[in-house]
Amino acid sequence: MTAAIKNKIIAVCTDKIEKKGSNVGLSFYAFFANKNDQPELLLEVAKWWIMEHKLDHFEKAVKIKALVEAKQTSN
Repeated sequence: MTAAIKNKIIAVCTDKIEKKGSNVGLSFYAFFANKNDQPELLLEVAKWWIMEHKLDHFEKAVKIKALVEAKQTSN
């Protein structure tokens, strides 16, 4: 995934956690507008979410944020 989408995922997760607490869950759709204007990027994130990490439709924002941050530090 690009650095831009990784940063967006971290920002969205951080915002949700701050507003709703550490138990808040979200799906990969949370990182996109309610329109299909970036289908390739949506599929890339979906593949990362579903195929690479075998995550459920809704996951805790803290878990997603930690996965993305760990990937950033390993690259």
